[in-house]
Amino acid sequence: MLDRNSHNFSAGPGALPDTVLEQLSAEMLSVPELGVSLLGISHRSEWFESVVLEVEERLRNLLYLTEDWNVILMQGGSSLQFGMIPMNLLPAKGSADYLRTGYWSGRSIADPRLFGSINLAWDGEPWEFRRLPRTEELQLNEQAAYFHYVSNETVEGLQFQQIPGIDGVTRICDMSSDFLSRPIAIKNYDLIYAHAQKNLGPAGLTIVLIRDSLLERLQRPVPTMLDYRNHRDHQSIFNTPPTFAIYATLLVLRWLENTVGGLRTMEKCNKRKAMKVYGMVDESDGFYMGRAARDDRSLMNVCFNLEDKLLEPIFLQEATKQGFEGLKGHRSIGGMRASLYNAVSESACEDLCELMTNFRIKHRKGRVQKW
Repeated sequence: MLDRNSHNFSAGPGALPDTVLEQLSAEMLSVPELGVSLLGISHRSEWFESVVLEVEERLRNLLYLTEDWNVILMQGGSSLQFGMIPMNLLPAKGSADYLRTGYWSGRSIADPRLFGSINLAWDGEPWEFRRLPRTEELQLNEQAAYFHYVSNETVEGLQFQQIPGIDGVTRICDMSSDFLSRPIAIKNYDLIYAHAQKNLGPAGLTIVLIRDSLLERLQRPVPTMLDYRNHRDHQSIFNTPPTFAIYATLLVLRWLENTVGGLRTMEKCNKRKAMKVYGMVDESDGFYMGRAARDDRSLMNVCFNLEDKLLEPIFLQEATKQGFEGLKGHRSIGGMRASLYNAVSESACEDLCELMTNFRIKHRKGRVQKW
């Protein structure tokens, strides 16, 4: 039986490094330097304030953030940002450009209409969200208040390999499912947000990176909890923050810097993992079928089906029996989904490929029976 923690391919909350889980397990009872449980430390303590500062420092180091960038640690998941962004940045008579490339970007376009209007610069529904737009297909507005897109669609397994949008128009990106999985050309963005439960930590924390220039563009009165400036001015402790999730994220950031060696190394590892699993799909003579167009395939979420749909529940049962977690596809499209977030090891991907190989040998049509 495989270790389910190390073979967790869940789309989120996702896998965490073993060393982080071990440290969190111990400190749930007592943080060594304090002698009290991690869950009982005040958010106003000097210890926790130092945690927040270190999270910001490590994010700045990993992403090469200049001084005009603010790091804000928030709650509410990326779904809250769907409303906060237009509330803060979209004028009542203004328009913003949005891309609809899958399930989550589709979820992002309802709230902006409460505050202004949107231009749907491309909609992937006619292609069943199996591919991403080419540059020449985008119907962008040079006068847009901002341009918004999702860098990686977890449900459909699509990931942008190039940065869309018009330089000079405020560029906003939901990077929830591939944040810190690879280097970011930070100079091309004005606001980036990502919830933690993919590559960074447990659910409950959302990281917002926002330039100073955007914070001066507040267009309307905003409730205090939904005003980015209040969170900036209070160093992310405007109210009681998700202390456990923030500390867990700090441990992951330390692991990413000190153990992995940074984002370039992480990206190389993630590419190797994805190549193994996509290779298994592509070399199966049609037994397994990838969902996304090859040029747009996600390194984070490998979505595939079986040629014989009747075998899909059997595959999932066998996977669960052998200790694999989280391989069931999203409810909206079904199939299989292997999420290869940062903490999923190369050896776990090799074990998944072995499972897929053995299942194919056992169930392929026309196999030779041994009597």
